Amino acid sequence: MLLYLGMTRKYTKKKGSINSEPNRLQEDTMSWIFAVSFFVLFIIFILAPLEMAGGVGNKTYDILKILFGLGYFLLPTLSILLSISFAKSIKHSFGTTKVIGSALFFLSSLALLDLTFINKGGVVGDVLHRPLVKFFDVYVTSVILGALAIIGVMIIFDTAINFSTILDTFKKKKIEGEEEEEKKIKVSDNTESDKDNSKIKASPIMLAKKNEPQPEDGREFDVRKNIISFKEFNPPPISLLERDKGKPEVGDIKANSNIIKRTMQNFGIIVDMDEISIGPSVTRYALKPAEGVKLSRILGLQNNLELALAAHPVRIEAPIPGKSLVGIEIPNTVKTMVGLGSLLSQPEYTNAGKALTLALGKSISGNSVFANLAKMPHLLIAGATGSGKSVTIHTIINSLLFRNSPENLKFIMIDPKRVELTQYNKIPHLLTPVITNAKKVIMSLKWAAKEMDRRYDILETSKVRDIESYHKNILSPAVEAFKKTKEGEVPDLMPYIVIVIDELADIMQAYPRELEAAVIRLAQMSRAVGIHLILSTQRPSVNIITGLIKANIPARIALQVASQFDSRTILDTAGAEKLLGAGDMLYTSGEMSKPIRLQSAFISEGEVKKVVDYFIKNTEEEPSTEIDMEADHTKNVGGR
Repeated sequence: MLLYLGMTRKYTKKKGSINSEPNRLQEDTMSWIFAVSFFVLFIIFILAPLEMAGGVGNKTYDILKILFGLGYFLLPTLSILLSISFAKSIKHSFGTTKVIGSALFFLSSLALLDLTFINKGGVVGDVLHRPLVKFFDVYVTSVILGALAIIGVMIIFDTAINFSTILDTFKKKKIEGEEEEEKKIKVSDNTESDKDNSKIKASPIMLAKKNEPQPEDGREFDVRKNIISFKEFNPPPISLLERDKGKPEVGDIKANSNIIKRTMQNFGIIVDMDEISIGPSVTRYALKPAEGVKLSRILGLQNNLELALAAHPVRIEAPIPGKSLVGIEIPNTVKTMVGLGSLLSQPEYTNAGKALTLALGKSISGNSVFANLAKMPHLLIAGATGSGKSVTIHTIINSLLFRNSPENLKFIMIDPKRVELTQYNKIPHLLTPVITNAKKVIMSLKWAAKEMDRRYDILETSKVRDIESYHKNILSPAVEAFKKTKEGEVPDLMPYIVIVIDELADIMQAYPRELEAAVIRLAQMSRAVGIHLILSTQRPSVNIITGLIKANIPARIALQVASQFDSRTILDTAGAEKLLGAGDMLYTSGEMSKPIRLQSAFISEGEVKKVVDYFIKNTEEEPSTEIDMEADHTKNVGGR
C-alpha cells in the first residue's frame, strides 16, 4: 500500500510538471523582456548625470561616480550591448554566460580606464589594476585587460571575430580603388572567400555578374576575324541590342544558409555550408555533407527545403560537377534580364576564331557561356509554351548574324507557325524565303542532303577532310590571290549552312518517316561539310524526339517542361521540370557529364527588326541565291 502511494505521488508530481510547462514564457518573449529592460537601464544611466532621473537616479549616480569614476559611463555602454544582444539572439536567456561576459567587459574596461587615465576609474578601478601592474608591469597589464574586454563582448554576443573577413574587406577596398584609377572593371568570380556569408551579403552582385567593357562608339567591336569574303563586311553595331538590366535580389543569404543547415540537421544529415553563387535567376548554396551521407537522402529533402525556405521550385544538384559539394538552387526574388548586347560584347565572343560561335547565356556564377555550333555539331531545343524557346532561337540566330557575312553563312529557316522566323525574310543570308509549308520542308532537307554529297565530292577532289581545312588551305589563299591580281578562278566559297526548324512537331505529324530519315542523314554526315541543324519543339515526346534523332544530336537545350518524363525525354535526366521559365534552361553537349544551368539572353522583337533592317539597308544587292529544290544542283550557293 505504501509502495502504491509512493508511486501515485511520484506520478502526480510528474504530471503537474508537464501541465505547468505551457505556463512558462517562450524563450523569444523572455529575450525581448531582457532587451527592453536593459534599454530602459541605458536611458536611466544616460539621464542620471544630467539630473533628469529623479531623486533616486541622482543618488545612485553620486554613489556610482565614487565607485567607478569615469567608468560610470561603461554602465550605459554595457546596458545597450546587452539590449542589442538579446534583441539579436532571441533564443538566448540571461544565464551564467551573460553574467560572466558582462563582468569581464565591465571590470576589465574599468581597470584599463584607471590604468590609462590615472585615478579616473574610481575606487574599484584602482583596486583592480594595482595587483596586475605589480606582477606584469603596465604594458602587459594593458594588453591583458584589453583582451579580457574583447572576450567579454564576444561572450555577450556569443560570436567570434573573423579576421579573414576583415582582411578580405581591406583587400577588396584596395582592389576597387585600383580599378577606379585604371577605369577598368575586372571580373570577380567565386573564390574561397565566398564561404563567408556576411561578406557575400555585403556585395552579392560581385559573385554573380561579369562586367563588360564599355563601348566607345556605335561600332564597338570588330568581329570580322577569319571571315573569308570578297566584299567588305560591316557587322551591325552592338548598340542595336540591349544590355543587362537590373540586379538580382536574393533575400537574406545568411538566414537561408542557416535554414538549409538546420533543415538538414532535423533529418539527421550534418552539413557544412560552403560557397554561394548568385546568378541572374537563381542563387546556389553549396554545402559539404559529412562522410557517409548518401546523396539520395539529400535529394529526398527537396520538398522539405521548399517548405522551410518558402521558395518554389528548389532544385538540388548532387554533386556539383567537378566539386565534392551539393548545390541547393533557390529562385531569386528579383531576376536580372540578361541582354544579348552584354554577351556579344564579351572578349570570348569578339575574339573567338570560330565563325559559328553562339552566345548561350549566363551561368549561375554569372559567367557568360559560349559554344561553337561547328563542334556540337547540331542543336536540339525543347520546352513548354512560354518557357522562352523562341527567344532562345532568336538569340542563337543573331549570335551568328553578328559575326558572319552573307558570303560566309547561309540560312534555311523553317517556320510552320508563320510568326517567329518570317521577320528574317529579306536578310541576304537566306538561301530561300522562310519555309512555312510542310511539303517544302521535306524538299529543302532533301536538297540539303544533295548539297552535302556535292560538298563531299569537292573535299575529296581538294584532298582535305572538312570545311575548316578547305577554307584554310584552299579557299583563303585563292581569295587573297584573286584580290591582288583580279585574275584566275576562285574555288567554291562553300559557306556554312544552318537549317533552323522552329517547330518539329507540326512537320513530324504530316511527314513523320520522311522528316526523321532526312534529319538523321544530315545529322550523321553533314558536320564535315559545314551543314548544321537547329531543331526546336514545344512537345518533347518520344514520338517527336525519337531515339535516333537524340542519338545523333548530343547537344541539347531543355527549357521549362511540365513533367520529369519530358525532361528525361530531352536530356535523359530529370531537372528541367524545376526550371523557372523565361529563358531558364539546362544545356548539355557530348563533352559534358551533366547538364549546366544557364539563363538565356533576351532579345526583343524590336531589336530583331533593327538588326534585319540594318542588313537590308547596308548590304549590296547581289545575284539571287535562292535554291532550286527540284534540281540536282544549286544556283549560286557557293560560287560567285
